Amino acid sequence: MIIFWLICAAFILLALAFVLPPALDRSDDKKKEDKDQRKQANINVYRDQLSELEADLKNGIVSQEQYAQDREEIERRLLEDTAGSRPKEKAVPVNAKGSLYVLGVTLPIVAIVFYLIVGTPKSITGEATPTRPAASASGERTQEQIAANVEALAQRLKENPSDAAGWTMLARSYNNMEQFGESAGAYAKATELNPNDADLWAEYAFVSAMASGRSLQGKPEELIAQALKVDPENAKALQLAGSAAFQAKDYKKAVSYWERVLKRVPPDSDVGQRMNEQLNEARILAAGQR
Repeated sequence: MIIFWLICAAFILLALAFVLPPALDRSDDKKKEDKDQRKQANINVYRDQLSELEADLKNGIVSQEQYAQDREEIERRLLEDTAGSRPKEKAVPVNAKGSLYVLGVTLPIVAIVFYLIVGTPKSITGEATPTRPAASASGERTQEQIAANVEALAQRLKENPSDAAGWTMLARSYNNMEQFGESAGAYAKATELNPNDADLWAEYAFVSAMASGRSLQGKPEELIAQALKVDPENAKALQLAGSAAFQAKDYKKAVSYWERVLKRVPPDSDVGQRMNEQLNEARILAAGQR
């Protein structure tokens, strides 16, 4: 029995040596963990935007110059969000330290006394109690985690509503999540802050159409016109303008817009191949209207 209690005392002291020092710094560690989580959320959103930008370049939707400009802006904002000085460590008050050590010493004593009163000391020589297996945790990223990252960006924009690049990123993230109504709202803020970006107006038109049953008539058509006003040769806007004309059964006009798109994109790209298919259909229908 004496050997058992000596072993218990040794394990208690060993446990306190591991538990008490980290407990003193737990507050600072929690703050650091929260900050790291916010940084990671921002990094994930920026990574999604870079992937989408590279896909646009590959498909010929953006020019090399526009790609370089947008990528530089995304990388700059990524550095701004992830850089910065580490927070200063705050010393734990003396009273707090004393309380922790008192608890660390008294709790084991209370536990031993309680065991001696209501426990079964004789069972010490019996069979050991089986331990409960630890629950497994999945490290896979879920849709809920992705949504949480986007929500973190939305919350940050509430504190800084004049961040045009942030609204653009939020709008594109909502678009990727197929939350077209929320995406349209974010694009409205982005175009208000940056009215001279034809790509933004064209993307705004697209999500507005998706939010209204894929119809390009009405407001989406007005947004397309605004995009073409900013840049008459914008590939995204021309492609949508052709689709709007096709929906309105103005096939000749659709052919005119889509032919202009083909001049701006590689013919073997996904966009180029799709344009050729749509052009062939529009030409056949236009010929039938003569």
